[in-house]
Amino acid sequence: MAIKKTRSLCPVCGSVLEAEIVEEEGKIWLVRTCPEHGTFRHLYWSDAEMYHRFEHYDAVGRGVTNPQNPVASDTCPTACGLCSNHHSGTLLANIDLTNRCNLDCDFCFANARACGFVYEPSFDEIVGMMQVLRSEKPVPAPAVQFSGGEPTMRDDLVEIVKKAKELGFPQVQIATNGVKLANNPVLAQQLKDAGLSTVYLHFDGVTPATNPFLKIHLKALENLNKAGLGVVLVPTIIKGRNDKEVGEILKFAADHISIVRGVNFQPVSFTGAKNDEDIDKERITIPELIDDIEAQTNGVLNKSDFYPVPCVLPFSDLVEAYTGRPQVRFTAHEHCGAATYVFVTKDGMTPVTRMVDVESLFSAIEQMANKLKKGGTINKYATLLEGVKELHASFKKGEKGSTAEFWKLIGKTLIGQNFDALREFHWNALFIGTMHFMDKYNYDIERVQRCCIHYATPDGKLIPFCTYNSGPVYREQVWKKHAKKQQ
Repeated sequence: MAIKKTRSLCPVCGSVLEAEIVEEEGKIWLVRTCPEHGTFRHLYWSDAEMYHRFEHYDAVGRGVTNPQNPVASDTCPTACGLCSNHHSGTLLANIDLTNRCNLDCDFCFANARACGFVYEPSFDEIVGMMQVLRSEKPVPAPAVQFSGGEPTMRDDLVEIVKKAKELGFPQVQIATNGVKLANNPVLAQQLKDAGLSTVYLHFDGVTPATNPFLKIHLKALENLNKAGLGVVLVPTIIKGRNDKEVGEILKFAADHISIVRGVNFQPVSFTGAKNDEDIDKERITIPELIDDIEAQTNGVLNKSDFYPVPCVLPFSDLVEAYTGRPQVRFTAHEHCGAATYVFVTKDGMTPVTRMVDVESLFSAIEQMANKLKKGGTINKYATLLEGVKELHASFKKGEKGSTAEFWKLIGKTLIGQNFDALREFHWNALFIGTMHFMDKYNYDIERVQRCCIHYATPDGKLIPFCTYNSGPVYREQVWKKHAKKQQ
């Protein structure tokens, strides 16, 4: 049964094709036909029921008011820069600082060592990219992540982080393999002092079989803990390689809650040539990953605990209504990812969904936002007081009785306007999320047009993540165009 139409790519020649998203036997498939290479049918989501539950959170954003291509291009995704047909502002920006790397992982997006040339933008070019991001309207990009290659290969990384803070980024991150952070404890402190917020640490497992760099990662975590830098573990999950360790990875994160703030699972994307047999063998979808989490945590976490990214839009609406200022809006496609929070105590992990009736919470926040929009400035405080009473009802509906701290947090944040209280929440809680970045086998242009993770390039363009990495080979084009020298 066809659910909807979209556009996709031919996995052989890369041509843009009309496509259908189809439901068959409890799964969701992407089907398209290339005039030259025939019909292709690849798995999109492995659980139709979960697919439809996430559809309820569909929310198309307002995009940017100063797009780089003011007229929407009919050639999407082959003519990027953000255009007026792009529906999400930048939530997180990536800037590749180099394509040099001190490792050689076979599943790397960047495939850095195979390039044959060095891509390494100058300091001034990087500043220019950040200025483009901070000039985005109606909301400047709030977060930048320096990636590569391996960003710690840059001698001027600390100065780059400092400049990012000077330009006003509230969140500054690096995505790293941890080698230099393990070998150089001074670097962690230097990055912290420069204003680095979070380290995204590649971390594929808790055994040498799945993570040959485990000793390096443990040392990096030790050094980062001493510096007080929070870490998000980023495992690339490949079926048959490390999918049996997702529960142990979460246990590792909970055991290291003093330094680990979250786990962001990334189901593998196939950026090289693959046959259908290899794809079927190694592909893992978001529902399959969450099934593994449920089984391997013995039901401490289950599918109903996870929600798509746009579910938090009511919170953006509330802050926007209260402050009168445009806010970042989490309008990624509802099938791009899933997430939840768990509270970690001496008794183990408790999902936030056991403490709060999430549906009631979202509804109460949405009602507060709508009342604030109608009520004007004078009634703001009274509206918040009334809304907090409604929020209390959602806590009473939670399964756990121990919601006092969570209730206290909400009261301090909304009534006292003490948004620093949210830091307490993040400090005592563990974020668990997954983003399934697309490849040429499951490429959906509707998802691309909703992407809120963008790459900045030296020529001033902003390109959606999956277009840059897995679409019409933008990464290779950008790197070659701005290559500095041959290796």
